[in-house]
Amino acid sequence: MLCGERRARRGCPALNQQICSVCCGTKRLVEIQCPTSCPYIASAREHPAASIVKQRQQDMTVAVHLVRDFNDRQTQLFFLLTSLFLRYESVDLQPVIDRDVEEAAAAVAGTFETASRGVIYDHRPASLPADRLATAIKAKLAEVGQNAPTSFDRDAAVVLRRIEQAVGEARLTDPAHRRSWLDFMDRVIKPSEPGPNGPRGEAAPSRLIVP
Repeated sequence: MLCGERRARRGCPALNQQICSVCCGTKRLVEIQCPTSCPYIASAREHPAASIVKQRQQDMTVAVHLVRDFNDRQTQLFFLLTSLFLRYESVDLQPVIDRDVEEAAAAVAGTFETASRGVIYDHRPASLPADRLATAIKAKLAEVGQNAPTSFDRDAAVVLRRIEQAVGEARLTDPAHRRSWLDFMDRVIKPSEPGPNGPRGEAAPSRLIVP
């Protein structure tokens, strides 16, 4: 697990031995189960690397742009749905990918838009994974939209179309990365813990308020 190559200068309380600074920085909380009392963990949290700070700033700039013209309910819906995508577990245990999100968001948005014109038609994604995700989206919106004003469905459609657009742009920018947008939103919602490969913190609970 440890390199055994560089000079060990740090006392690791988890391993009860000396390790080098590189192994400490790259393996903490990933391969090494570090206790919260570790001084290096505390130091990294207080003084994150410049690259991590820069990444956070860039991510937040993009995230703010995504919700730039949203009202409060739309903003809350955006982050509620994004949290749903990040926590979603398919029945076949296959991780959700950007294409699934794009197709599911487009389908549910289409259903809401059609309903607003007085036509009841359930738009369905072409792929099975996206169809299952669309079902989860509709269930969540039905849950939070109970007793909501008629504008709720319109707000949901606007948010879903924005998500569809953002995911589509991310797929075009980085076609080789199947979770480019999801990984970006994961960084926004669950800020990185210390260390280049450290785990993520828990997502904050939804604070969606529907008047």
